[in-house]
Amino acid sequence: METTSWWIDIFAPSNEEMRAISKIFRIHPLTTEDIQAQESREKCEIFQNYMFISFRSFNHDFNSPDYLEAVSFYIVVFKDGVLTFRFQDLPHPHNVRRRIHQLKDFIHVTPEWINYALIDNITDSFAPLIQHTELEVDSIDDLVLVLNGSEQNDMLRRIGSCRKTVMQLLRLLGPKADVVPTATDVIPEQDEVKVHHEVTLYLGDIQDHILTMLQNVNHYDLILGRAHRNYLGQISIELSQAGNTTNEVINRLTFFATVIVPLNLVGGLFGMNVHVPGQSNEDLVWFFWIVLGMLLYVVAMVAIGKRTGFL
Repeated sequence: METTSWWIDIFAPSNEEMRAISKIFRIHPLTTEDIQAQESREKCEIFQNYMFISFRSFNHDFNSPDYLEAVSFYIVVFKDGVLTFRFQDLPHPHNVRRRIHQLKDFIHVTPEWINYALIDNITDSFAPLIQHTELEVDSIDDLVLVLNGSEQNDMLRRIGSCRKTVMQLLRLLGPKADVVPTATDVIPEQDEVKVHHEVTLYLGDIQDHILTMLQNVNHYDLILGRAHRNYLGQISIELSQAGNTTNEVINRLTFFATVIVPLNLVGGLFGMNVHVPGQSNEDLVWFFWIVLGMLLYVVAMVAIGKRTGFL
């Protein structure tokens, strides 16, 4: 591979190092300030002798508490070389170097191609995350109406976690749709028109990829919103059903109390030191008639309860 282009990847430069680098490569103070302040806004700016691109990636460490947090990556494209700046460990420079090594016999490496490869690798790093989110969204959409009991608590947690991921993806991917077209429009004309044309096509393909991912993520957000509403609706229905069941039980208990209270009153009279009908008689005729009356009262009340729906 014959090339005169150079690429310097700089990790977490100090203020003194940034001043020295800016002086050597004649970097504008505004660019230096953005890099030192770790400016998070994604943008593409054109200066007299270079193009400055701020393109955010994310924390790839799944075990880190800052997983999916935005990480700024800065690219300074000169006519004959590229400077990259980063303040956290990212896999993109290593991936691009490996790609250059694999394709060294088939490509002509220019600063614009390195810039394209870096942007492309950052964009492609979102693909596995979006694929995982798609599977999780489909699973939630299928299960939200069929789970019950303790499984519903887990479903609410899954919906919340997935919506958080979708919001982070929208926040990360949204500005990229405006940065790539700007970088495409300002690629300087090279002596080799073919190289310029191919890089422009490659950047256009990245733009299509970003827009497709944004459409997918917006679709996932709509599905999750619908799943959340379905979940809350199902909970509301179950609460209403539980309330109806409770009301039925209370109605039955009330009816039983209505039946039992008169019986307790009659039985209580016989347990008191008062004169009751048939007390002076030596036979049990009055007693059997009273018991029979109580039984007839119970049978009549049960019949009334079944007819009126209390039982």
